[in-house]
Amino acid sequence: MQQTTNTILMVRPINFRMNEQTAVNNYYQKVMDSLLPASVNKKAQEEFDNYVSKLRSFGVNVVVVNDNNDFDTPDSIFPNNWISFHEDGTVALYPMFAENRRKERREDILETLESSGLKIENIVDYTSAEEEDVFLEGTGSIILDRVNRKAYCALSARADEGLFIEFCEDFEYDPVVFTANQTVNGARKAIYHTNVMMCVAETFSIVCLDAIDDKKERKNLVKQLKESGKEVIAITEPQVNCFAGNMLQVKGTHDKLFLVMSQAAFDSLTTAQIKQIEKHCEIISSSLDTIEACGGGSARCMMAEVFLPKA
Repeated sequence: MQQTTNTILMVRPINFRMNEQTAVNNYYQKVMDSLLPASVNKKAQEEFDNYVSKLRSFGVNVVVVNDNNDFDTPDSIFPNNWISFHEDGTVALYPMFAENRRKERREDILETLESSGLKIENIVDYTSAEEEDVFLEGTGSIILDRVNRKAYCALSARADEGLFIEFCEDFEYDPVVFTANQTVNGARKAIYHTNVMMCVAETFSIVCLDAIDDKKERKNLVKQLKESGKEVIAITEPQVNCFAGNMLQVKGTHDKLFLVMSQAAFDSLTTAQIKQIEKHCEIISSSLDTIEACGGGSARCMMAEVFLPKA
């Protein structure tokens, strides 16, 4: 069982903009009045292409699929929310909160992966939960410790506890449930995705403990991570606002480990935090300013990890 993979699926946007349907509970999104929609999309494409080039230069195998014009899918750049891939050849499809994000699910993406020599044995489809207004947005909502079989989930409008428990039963993970909040106009509101405030790598975890207001939940989270042999590296709420929680460990050439993050996330880290991370692996950072501002997501959200076996 592996925690990290060398193969990443990414979707290149063609109509990227701020998604009004997700802004209702993603408080990281911003309106960029100074830019025309075409300019926003062009900037996002440039950031995407530079990011892919950077990952490939370190030996990460990036499978790029282009978004298409069939539907209006402004958030297609974040595929990790609707799909996850597992070592036994299982693919999971997830129910999405925003109606226009449901159109991101594309069968041809699975065909692309199969034609590149990967094997899909089984599809577990949770999408019918949308009919009950129940959501669980993939590895945005769920952080997987694949080796220790633990799944972490911060509950929110996009992460239903019942469905999360069902996922854990189906995929044989032990659930670790908590609530993570951020301050919005003086009020504490649920963080929309767990992967904004937490990342689990092979030997460490980056987490915003300040976001977990319930002391018992906070203590349990730290206990679960430490029991799994992870060094816990704490980040602050202002750092979360710079997407410092939205990171992913990947494998490059010769299975060398890297922690991938945006430039804004890297710039928010202290020297001490960078040293803590670099004890475990090197850092790759790339500028994603437009994507972060309009999309309210960052480096990790853009990567769907592919663990499928070779055919």
